[in-house]
Order: sequence, then structure tokens, then C-alpha cells
Amino acid sequence: MASLSARATLIRGDGIGPEIMDATLSVLQAAGVRMEWDEQLAGVAAVEEAGTPLPDATVESIRHTGVALKGPLTTPVGTGFRSVNVALRKEFDLFANVRPAKSILPGSRYDNVDIVLVRENTEGLYFGFETIIPLPGEPKAVAESVAIVTRRGCERVIRYAFEYALANGRRKVTICHKANILKAVSGLFLEVGREVSRAYEGRVAVDEIIVDAAAMKLVMDPSPFDVIVTTNMFGDILSDEIAGLVGGLGLAPGANVGERAAIFEAVHGSAPDIAGLSVANPAALMFAACLMLEHLKEPAAAKRVRRAVEETLRERKVRTRDLGGHASTQAFADAVSQRLS
Repeated sequence: MASLSARATLIRGDGIGPEIMDATLSVLQAAGVRMEWDEQLAGVAAVEEAGTPLPDATVESIRHTGVALKGPLTTPVGTGFRSVNVALRKEFDLFANVRPAKSILPGSRYDNVDIVLVRENTEGLYFGFETIIPLPGEPKAVAESVAIVTRRGCERVIRYAFEYALANGRRKVTICHKANILKAVSGLFLEVGREVSRAYEGRVAVDEIIVDAAAMKLVMDPSPFDVIVTTNMFGDILSDEIAGLVGGLGLAPGANVGERAAIFEAVHGSAPDIAGLSVANPAALMFAACLMLEHLKEPAAAKRVRRAVEETLRERKVRTRDLGGHASTQAFADAVSQRLS
């Protein structure tokens, strides 16, 4: 593939972001992917340049392109944003967070993990309704957080999970909840999940699991799980657990998808302690770029890049230090690129 007829926003990010983005772009170039990038700023780099962690120009760029590839961001303290990532999700109503995890590394505890977690991305406890209630002599006597879960929010993310399963040849969707205790917010999610699942009867199997049981079963035997759909905080926790089953966050890509835009990213942090040392693992961002290519209807390019990254990891000769190797960030990218040339 020589080119794409697509324009996308590029956000290099903070900390290790520019390093792993450079590595990822070099791999895309080696694969013959030619895109028109509109480079914009966010996070600490944006504060230094524009005085805000999320400039209007960045928001407008994503609104125009509808697609962004984003490096990890550091949210500065005291800017009014709880999180730049959360602000982007709310701005573009990116209601589905998609986190695939697949066994790649030889010698890992599990060699049969192939799970996609679909997390509701805009509601729940992360909605941001928090209050400190003072009492006489105790200015912070009570802290209150309110979980907001809507029928519409449940319906669209659960339907997304089933449609994802159909489109990707997946066999089962597991609805993960805590309806036995959180009878209102989690009960609604389970109720809507059962309603939605009826439309897919005979095409996609469905089961249900309480979140704490899911956490236990994932580490005991993850093989029964295929696609998991759950609420915001449960998904945040379980997706990191699932990443741990296959080697850690250095291998974990994420897609934040809405009706008007999609943002693709490595889900790990900006790791300022190793920024500039060229030791960061760029694999997660490379896998995120593959998700972006699939979103742009370029599955062949995505397959080529993903296979090259996976083969490089399996061979063991060139690995970054988080995976027990000694390769630099760019050395890993060069090894992947050689498989694409």
C-alpha cells in the first residue's frame, strides 16, 4: 500500500511520547503507509507552548480529521483539567474504549489469551460528580462521589461490543457487572445488556459475570473470555489486569471510539523518569497504529504491521528492557521495519 487518502491528527505527547511516536512513524513508513498528519500539541508540551494542556487548535484538528494517533500525556496540576485524556473523551463523546490483549511472548504464563475488553468511557464514577462535605470542626468530614449511568450510555457501548464481536469473528460477549450490590447503576447496565443481547441470539453467545469473580477467573484461566463489556471504572481496572496477563502495559494499545471521532493511543503513562533515555517500549503505540489503520479501512496494512511487531517480539533478539532485553526504542523499531522492507 503506497498511501492512504486520509488525514489524521498527530499528538506526540509528553515524556517518552515523542520517542515512541518517532519509532512508530518510522515503522508505518517502512510499511508503505503514507498519511497526511496534522501535528498538534496536548499535555505539558501544550502548556509550555500555548498556555493550556488542551489548545483549541488541537480540538479543532481532531474535529476536522475525525482520527488521532496520540502519545501518552501528562496532565499538569492546577490547570482545571482532571485529565486531558478525560477531557478529550468528553469533548468528542468517545463512549467506547477498546483494549485488546493477546499472548505474544514465548514463555509467558499464559499462551492462550486473546481478549478484547470494551469499556464504557464517559459515565460511571469517572463522570466527575464529587463533593467534599464539611462538618463543624472537620472541613473534610465526608467525601462523596456519584456514579452516573444512563440507559443510552449502556445501550450504545453494549451494542458496540456485540457489533465488534460480529465484525471480528468473535464468539462470545461477557457482560461484567456488580448488580448484586450496586443494584441501581450496575443493575441498569446488566438489564440493558440482557435486552441488547437478544438481538444477537444465534450469532454471538453471551454470558454474565460479577466483576470480582471476573478478576479472579482471569488470573486462574483467561481462556474462556473473548469480548468483555463493562462499565467505566471496572473496565479501567480489568483492562490493566488483562494487559498484565500478556506482558504488561508496554504491549497494550487502546482505541477511544465515538460517532464523530476516534483517538488511538498507547494506554501506558508518559514515564518522565525514562524520557530521553531511548529505552521505552514503542510496541503499544505501534499496535495502536494498527487499530487506527483498521478504523481507516486498511486491514491489510494493519495486519502487516501487527505481524512484524509480533514476530520481532517472539524472536527475543531485540527487546526493550521492560521485556528483559537491552534494545533501544529505535533499535526495536528498526528491527520491525526490517521485517516490513
